[in-house]
Amino acid sequence: MSYQTILVHADQSRHADERVRVAARLALAEGAHLVGTAMTGISRYLYQDSSIDLTRTVVAMHMDALYQRASDSLARFEELAAAVGVPTCERRLVDDEPEGGLAMQSRYADVVVVSQTDPDDIAARLTPRLPGYVMLNSARPVLVVPYAGVFETIGDNVLVAWDASMEATRAVTNAIPMLKRARHVTIAVFNPSPFDAHGEQPGADIALYLARHGVNIEVSLQQSGIDAGNAMLSMAADRNCDLIVMGGYGHARFREMLLGGATETVLRTMTVPVLMSH
Repeated sequence: MSYQTILVHADQSRHADERVRVAARLALAEGAHLVGTAMTGISRYLYQDSSIDLTRTVVAMHMDALYQRASDSLARFEELAAAVGVPTCERRLVDDEPEGGLAMQSRYADVVVVSQTDPDDIAARLTPRLPGYVMLNSARPVLVVPYAGVFETIGDNVLVAWDASMEATRAVTNAIPMLKRARHVTIAVFNPSPFDAHGEQPGADIALYLARHGVNIEVSLQQSGIDAGNAMLSMAADRNCDLIVMGGYGHARFREMLLGGATETVLRTMTVPVLMSH
């Protein structure tokens, strides 16, 4: 089991270079095909509506500039991928909004790489909900790279947040290619209760499942008086983890997103890359 196709968002954000490097190094480690995609920002629904003549809209005034920005982003993507040494990659320019375009294309990839939203980055402020939207709407794992820091290695020392939910189960399963390469993996069970879904020995069943995949596992039961999101981040920092794997919680309702408390906390204050699955 390995990743065969990795999709990374290419844009004009000041954090795009680090995001592409992370995706490229992951593709190199997995022997995967790397796809860099840039969206023009013009919704695909405008093209699908035959009653709208784009040449007669205000969008027409900016189309050349939008295409040029997307093309420049893809040229930079190719440059960075080549520098890392990715053997097989492609560039993809798509007429769509970033959130919808990534969610649609992710269905044909094994993992999607995006950046945490930086409130001080003008490019990122245009799509502040992008990581959460893609996670909720793609049915694929999303690797979110923090906007602060450089991440030469990801997945050497991994913290897995386990609560026996469907979301956590999907996240763990989706992370197996990375977990198998990890030097050490900690399964963290926060505030376990004998009345929840963990069984008599919380974390034991998922640890045994991963051990059969050749993953080096430690189970850690954590009692914490703070919320789960901050407890996760604190534990990751204490153990010098370079990746968190967790379920992503929330509901997608048209363009409105309602994220779970831990999911929102981690997306807002993360300091290490996080692999999330919904």
